[in-house]
This record gives sequence, C-alpha cells and structure tokens, in this order.
Amino acid sequence: MTVEPEKTNFALRPRCEGSNIRTWIGFKHFMYLAEEAVVQWFRDHGAGPQALYHVHGLGLELVDSSLQLPSVLEVDDLVTAEVTPLAPGRFGVRLRAGGTVVGRGKVSVVLVREADPLGSAPLPGPMAELVVDRVGLPAADEPDVDDAEFEWSWCARYFYCHYSDRVQHSAYVRALEETVDRFLAQRGISVGRLLADRGWIPVVSRVSVRVLADAHMEEVVHTTFTVSDVLKRIGYDGVMNCYVCRGGTRVRTATARILHGYAMTRGDRAGQLAEFDDEVMAALTGADQ
Repeated sequence: MTVEPEKTNFALRPRCEGSNIRTWIGFKHFMYLAEEAVVQWFRDHGAGPQALYHVHGLGLELVDSSLQLPSVLEVDDLVTAEVTPLAPGRFGVRLRAGGTVVGRGKVSVVLVREADPLGSAPLPGPMAELVVDRVGLPAADEPDVDDAEFEWSWCARYFYCHYSDRVQHSAYVRALEETVDRFLAQRGISVGRLLADRGWIPVVSRVSVRVLADAHMEEVVHTTFTVSDVLKRIGYDGVMNCYVCRGGTRVRTATARILHGYAMTRGDRAGQLAEFDDEVMAALTGADQ
C-alpha cells in the first residue's frame, strides 16, 4: 500500500453518553473518536465498511490503538480529528478541541477476508495489502500476566461483535473500562466512593488496546487485571488480558494497558492530581488483602 503523506481532517463530536462525571468525556470516547476518524478516512478513499463487506467480502477491523490524553475534553466540544497515514494500515491520529490537542496516538487496521462473503470482487489498488485471513497481531512484546490480581468473565454477546462473528476492538475498550471499575470496587475504593468521600474523579492519561486473536460471538471471555506499577503515588499502570478457552487450551485474544490516576474537584487544589494516601496505595497494590 502506498502511503499518502497528506493529512486529512474530520469534524467530530464526542457522544453525550461519555460525560459520566460532570461534563468531562471519559477515555473510552476518546478512543471512539479516533476509531471514527480512521473509518471516515477509509470512506473518503472509497472503501467504507459497507462497500468492503458487501462488494469485496472483507471486514474492516481495528486491531491496535494507543492514545495519550494530555487535556480535558468536554461534552459540547467540537473535535477536529487529523488522520495521517504512516504505513500500510497504520495511522497517526491527533484530536484537537478549540485549538488544544486533547488526544494523540496511533491506530492500526486490517481487512479480514470473511468466511461466508456476500461479495468477492477483488479489492483494487494498494489497499489489497491490508487483507488478512483473520484478526491477530504478534504478542511477543506483550507480557502474559499469569499472577493476575483480579479476574472476571463475560459473554461475547452479538452487540460486542462485527459482521455476525468477531469480537470487535471497541468491545475490549469497553471491557477495559468495566474491568478497572470492577477491580477498584473489589478493592474497596470504587469510583463512586472516592467521588463522594473525597471529590476525586478518575483521570486516564495513556491507554492502549491490542487485539491478538479472534474471539467469536457467544464465547466466554476471561478477563484479568493487574496493577503493574504505581508512579510517584499519583498514577498506576494497569494491564488487562483477555482469553478464551478452546479444547482445553487458553488463547489470549486481547491485551490492554492503562495509566490511571485521580484529579481533585474540591478545595484550593481543585483540578490538580491527587496523591495516593496509604489506604489507596494498599488497595492498589494488594497490601491489605
């Protein structure tokens, strides 16, 4: 695929669904904006998801995304998404609101050859280089955490899937948000408790989600979470891994990382990062277990 050097800009707005605490938008919807911008790039280049599926028998799938979130995004902000091709199927994405960069990162896409295609016309041009038989990325640089601190399981219902079959990238984004929430609640420092008792709100400054293998509709996805590091008592780095079991073998289907902290909403230090006290440190590291 020949990489086009020019940048393409799209105007987007975050979904109102994402303003869960006051009118700030959560990390999940930053990732949705990046996804929509890249999908729009494909539409504008004559390869929207509908045409790819019905005409060419291909499924457009995100397989890897990573974002840094240096600034706050509000629910009514108009976002300009700048998409820059970097390599075959790899894009740089920069999100701006009012001239301020609120997100920047990279997104990777593949075109999956469907098992029961509605159409099979050859894909013209250099996009044919993106065609693969199945979703999956190498996992050599992604640690497989076996001594997980927290685990739960969920069924891959149809609304987590694409094209009547595969669990889509955004399902793992949602799973990451829920996994962190469940982990914190199990440790006694739920989002609701810290918000009510201390006025602390969750802040995510860095997040990545990578799909490693196909998971299919109605498979059970076993999900683990581990705090891998606590950074200067103002943030913690967490790792999520997802698995399915097939024939007695555990297959890792996705992995994610998140750098999470809290901002204060009360007093003279409102808007600044909160410093973890001994209770929060013990909860995050498992010292009180």
